[in-house]
Amino acid sequence: MISLLSIADFISLLNANLGFLSITMAFSGQLRLALSFILLALLADGLDGIVARKTRHGVLGEHFEAMADMISMGLAPLVFVYAIYQNEISSCVYFQIYFHVTVILFISLSSIRLSSFHVLKDKKFFIGLPASAGTIIILVLSLLKIDYIVELLVILLFALFMVSPIKFPKTGLRINSIATFLIILTIIFEKSFSNVAPIILLVAILIYITIGPLYMWIARKR
Repeated sequence: MISLLSIADFISLLNANLGFLSITMAFSGQLRLALSFILLALLADGLDGIVARKTRHGVLGEHFEAMADMISMGLAPLVFVYAIYQNEISSCVYFQIYFHVTVILFISLSSIRLSSFHVLKDKKFFIGLPASAGTIIILVLSLLKIDYIVELLVILLFALFMVSPIKFPKTGLRINSIATFLIILTIIFEKSFSNVAPIILLVAILIYITIGPLYMWIARKR
């Protein structure tokens, strides 16, 4: 079975393990490490695509990547949110219900998104919001500790965006390099300097989410 794996698949395996480590760190109260491991998993997810395009494709590649992403971009962010808001969640039975309904819907829609990604893939655009973009927004807003109910609404909103027919452009090397740089800055500095690194990362992703579909619409009109 090991012989079926390509180099890119081993990077996907790293992605999955980083997601799992994030979950264990969140349950242990090591929230900075939990956040860092998810962000590192996102970098690994981007790297496996680059490696896959330059090396041989593994037999398991597309399925393996979806499974890894489900851990790092589906389960791990929700556990991080729970660790951040556990006092609010445990304070009221209705808050517990809201959280579990949100989790069920997010996991369901994430599963649909990630399992259908390779069926609907295109060289120029994503159909539905990329899971990595939604993950970053959920993480940063949790880190900034916005209102609990607002956070749950954001999670549901971006879960719906992930399975929507909205088209988002695939970014080039320059923009991907900037995103990687901002993610690394967020890992290093996290809450330092008044949260400036995660806020800049959040703004960058929000710009992509708002401008991206508009760019696709204009390109289609042309």
